[in-house]
Amino acid sequence: MRLLLDTHIVLWWLEDSPELSGEVKDLLEVEPHVYVSAVTPWEIAIKQSLGKLVGPDDLAERVRDSQFRSLPITAGHGVRAGRLPGHHRDPFDRVLIAQAQVEGLILVTRDKWMPQYDVQVMAV
Repeated sequence: MRLLLDTHIVLWWLEDSPELSGEVKDLLEVEPHVYVSAVTPWEIAIKQSLGKLVGPDDLAERVRDSQFRSLPITAGHGVRAGRLPGHHRDPFDRVLIAQAQVEGLILVTRDKWMPQYDVQVMAV
């Protein structure tokens, strides 16, 4: 199984949040193909600088240095993200959707609107 984690999933995993079930936590611990997009630490750093996200100053670095595989953003991802239907305008989420589509990944999220796109979703 090849998974791409939405930003809130990564944050919940780092916090050992009860928002993630034990089953999901166990899966993330053992699955070898779990990815974090380069957009995730970027989104965290921006939201922290705007005061929209609290947490330790090194939160973006903690995400970057987590056990998960890093997924760079390519020009192909950018093109796909820009051409997605306008169901949602959040540029960070659009990159995640595009990456999941291009790379054939399952997007792990709690966001209800993501299934409106042609992307495989694991709802948590």
